Amino acid sequence: MRRFRSGFLPVFRTSGAPWRRAAGQCAGPPDPVRRPERMNPLPDSPWLAALAAFALSLAALGFLECGRDRLPQAHPTGRSLHSRPVSRVGGLAIWAGFVPVALMAPVPVPGGPVWLAAWAAVTAVSLVDDWRGVRPAARLAVHALASLAVAAAFLHGERAAWASPGFFLALGLAALALAWSANLFNFMDGSDGLAAVMAICGFGAYGAAALRAGAPAAPYFALTAAALPFLAVNLPPARMFLGDGGSIGLGFLAAVFGFSGVRAGTWPEWFPLLVFLPFIADASVTVIRRIARGEHLFEAHKTHYYQRLHRMGAGHGGTLLFYGVLTFGTAASAVFTLAAGPAAGWRVLAAWAATIGVLFAGIDYQWRKRSPGLR
Repeated sequence: MRRFRSGFLPVFRTSGAPWRRAAGQCAGPPDPVRRPERMNPLPDSPWLAALAAFALSLAALGFLECGRDRLPQAHPTGRSLHSRPVSRVGGLAIWAGFVPVALMAPVPVPGGPVWLAAWAAVTAVSLVDDWRGVRPAARLAVHALASLAVAAAFLHGERAAWASPGFFLALGLAALALAWSANLFNFMDGSDGLAAVMAICGFGAYGAAALRAGAPAAPYFALTAAALPFLAVNLPPARMFLGDGGSIGLGFLAAVFGFSGVRAGTWPEWFPLLVFLPFIADASVTVIRRIARGEHLFEAHKTHYYQRLHRMGAGHGGTLLFYGVLTFGTAASAVFTLAAGPAAGWRVLAAWAATIGVLFAGIDYQWRKRSPGLR
């Protein structure tokens, strides 16, 4: 298995094993025979996992389509790009395909079932929000607690560093990244096809990288395959969106799996950043701009770059093409760079970030030219 050393913070350094037995020592990779093997009903076959997830997701989607009119709807609001109600339960179909596979196949996440409990918490509160509404403060509190739990589980083996400032800094940064990632898909779920394409490309890239490294790849390909049926109803004109119950959970897993791969030495730190860069860039730059302008972050708006691109005439199809090319490009280049020359990863990330920055600057320029008629 190809392993990568982590250089992010001292407590994130790994010698190839996320679970260390000796407190305060870098004991190296543990002997596989020392770690009891968990019996898995589903063999560690990414293709079997993907097939099972696809079939379950497709069946669930058919069931949801039959009762679509009686399920939660995304009604047009101040931030909407659609003019009619659209069902927002697509995430349920994805989880119907992914969760059974995740429970049966080996999932390479340290901390045992902590990640699954944390994911369940953020997904549950998001589903309640879809159906009945939940106050933003309550949602964010659940996101924060779930993120802290997962971050603490990741760092559980660093007992010698518990009293050091570096440990608490790493814990806080990891929890913040997890909570932020949980909202990335939610920010981008309002335009036809974007979230589905990002899920397929992003988790597919995780699976390809894990497969190459000899790490368990079944959960990544299962999540990719579970998103394929949803893509069919999310393409323009969309008949279904993920909803918070789907988008929040996907964003959370993007970070959980990304950190886990770094922790296990499956890929370097730059890899998950590059894979999900289009969503990270759009959401992060938009929030920073809104903070700088003193806007209320919980108020509906249409100032994401994908929203402005749509409003300037690209429509759902043009916006999907623009972001689809970016998404596929960053994910594919991440996998290629990992295989051909991992040392160049940060340079490739910087090049893509500069490219996206130029494209966003072009959108800004066109937006200012047309701003008298667009708000």
